[in-house]
Amino acid sequence: MSDVSKGLVLVVEDERPIADLLRLYLSREGFGVQVERDGLAGLDAARRLRPVACVLDIALPGLEGTELCRRLRADGDWTPVIFLTARDDEIDRILGLELGGDDYITKPFSPRELVTRVKALLRRAAVHEEASRVRAAGPVTLDPARRAVTVWDRPLTLTATEFDLLAHLLSRPGRVFTREELLATVWGYTSHGGTRTVDVHVAQVRAKLGEASRVIRTVRGVGYTADA
Repeated sequence: MSDVSKGLVLVVEDERPIADLLRLYLSREGFGVQVERDGLAGLDAARRLRPVACVLDIALPGLEGTELCRRLRADGDWTPVIFLTARDDEIDRILGLELGGDDYITKPFSPRELVTRVKALLRRAAVHEEASRVRAAGPVTLDPARRAVTVWDRPLTLTATEFDLLAHLLSRPGRVFTREELLATVWGYTSHGGTRTVDVHVAQVRAKLGEASRVIRTVRGVGYTADA
């Protein structure tokens, strides 16, 4: 039986060897693990069990992982999601992130790396006492303690990763953060080619900010900054 001291992780993966390996590694780190092998069962488990994180294969029988995630987000469920896929192309990557995924890893992968990413997501989702100061830039206000963002006093819904990315940029207005810094600090890891993930998330945050997107400025060839 898994030690659930760190909460339950839902793994939806139809390849039994991969699912069993993830169960083993996550359990060793103190997580409870629920494995489902098709998308519809995974959606039911996510709604019923309220896991702390979901690891979703994209190519699932019954209901693809991206659609599973879309339905959760439509329910207002912003549980951190990591997508697994054997398809390493930009269309899949951007589609997954646009549907509210927080991270993306391509098969074959190291189970240790996936566990590291799950832990990093959960660290970012937690409220950090030292970062409780409300931050503002133009019409955008971010409250880390409540994990709430408003634009012109209207609430804005962000994924856990989008929130943490915006919070990090707003933590030091005018300071330019490189893509590598953001990947290491916000995502909690570095990987070859991972900076594209930063660009996709920044684009998603800007799209949600609408006319207020000007608070995030691109510094060409370097990274991003928030203008106060």
